[in-house]
Amino acid sequence: MRPRQAVLLALLVVLAGCSAGFTGTPTATETATPSATPTDTDTATPTATEAAAAPPDPETDVLGWENGRWANESLTLDRSDGLNETEIEAVVARAMARVETVRELEFEEDVPVNLVSREEFRNSSAAGGSADYSDAFRAFDNAKFEALFLVGEDRDSLAVQSSNRGSSVAGYFSPSRDEIVVIYPGDTPDLPGEGTLSHELTHAIQDQYFDLTSIRASTREESNAQNGLIEGEANLVQDRYMANCGEGWECLAPPQSGGGGGGGDLHLGIYIMNFFPYAAGPGFVAYYQERGGWDRIDEMYDRLPESTEQVMEPPLYAVNRDSPTEVQLTDTQTNGWERVRPPERDDYAVLGQSAMTAMFAYTLYDDYRQGGVIEPNEFLNLEDGQVNQSDPFEYDIAYTDGWDGDRMHVYRKDGEGAYVWRTVWDSPAEAEEFASGYRQLLSHWGASERADGVYVAESGPYADAFRLVVEGDTVTIVNAPTTDDLDDVYSG
Repeated sequence: MRPRQAVLLALLVVLAGCSAGFTGTPTATETATPSATPTDTDTATPTATEAAAAPPDPETDVLGWENGRWANESLTLDRSDGLNETEIEAVVARAMARVETVRELEFEEDVPVNLVSREEFRNSSAAGGSADYSDAFRAFDNAKFEALFLVGEDRDSLAVQSSNRGSSVAGYFSPSRDEIVVIYPGDTPDLPGEGTLSHELTHAIQDQYFDLTSIRASTREESNAQNGLIEGEANLVQDRYMANCGEGWECLAPPQSGGGGGGGDLHLGIYIMNFFPYAAGPGFVAYYQERGGWDRIDEMYDRLPESTEQVMEPPLYAVNRDSPTEVQLTDTQTNGWERVRPPERDDYAVLGQSAMTAMFAYTLYDDYRQGGVIEPNEFLNLEDGQVNQSDPFEYDIAYTDGWDGDRMHVYRKDGEGAYVWRTVWDSPAEAEEFASGYRQLLSHWGASERADGVYVAESGPYADAFRLVVEGDTVTIVNAPTTDDLDDVYSG
């Protein structure tokens, strides 16, 4: 394992409940509610052994009280063999009261919370990775992750994402089943602290007021942008909830068996890509909550962020002066190449700025060759030489700054894949800056220039031909198995 890879893994372990996880393999559309937190590492004070005297129950339901429990109430729990059903209900009721206190919304109904072991969840995630997707869907998804230099041609992108989910997710809320699942380490059912629980309860209250099932995204960029609000709010509530522990509240400590570490095979590039809403989202939500209270956040569900750029730079959302460009791309394929049109989803992709940043950042941590295309301090958010644990990654790097839109079409012929990926930038200078970084990516992954704008990787996970064309503020990338195929795939 490379030293920088080990450093990043150590960072992910200590992140206190603001981590990445994602919905998993895409379905008909990309869901906008990953509702998943990573490994929980709460460090709050342990619960008191004797319950503090609680105020009497109110005559009507009020903020900060749920199912007989006040937000500042202590509980008597015996965790020698984990938590039994009655104890879980008490902790959940108190956590609901605490989320109400922070978010200033009243739960309209109870939310079931189920505990699932890491092993069981990982096995279920692996089973989901082999779901019966169409060949067209699988080819399309493989092309997206290949274009981002995250998953090579020798691997199946759906299986890799499934494995990542099994290792990184610490809990999730299912709007369709109206239930929360919290994942625990080891063999004894127990809550690994209250961070994941508070995060997922926030998703539950979002669903009760804003109907998360109605929020759908058709592209990676749209999903990450919308989740800047949804996951950003959940992480912000979680952070403020946990800040009360040890001060006004006694909170559940992680069990002696550990904090819920996922272990397993974690793909850092995919993790970074899906981490975006959890890293940039809290600051985005806090920006507007501090200027208009929680009422302002409620209003934002009627107009979700349009791009990850608006999440990175919150003022852009308010004035709406930088909506992404709807990129145009005309098919010109010939000689047997056919456009891939999956029945389960839209037949084009928009990968977006946050995913493109992950494309560059992954070169710091992949095992293919030493040396990244960017420097660690360009991506890691450092304060006094230390990584900011609540906002560790800087997604607005130089090579992706100025993104204004992109569009990808995928093609197939005789079992071989190809794609055309067009990106538009705020200026010709920013287009050329991205192109310069992309040329370094090609070199990093083993490609060398053969002619003006044509590159070939003879071996490795991305052994293909590439054509890179810069025209003003537009960069067009054509990928095909051989140089002879490039014009057949796209001659525009």
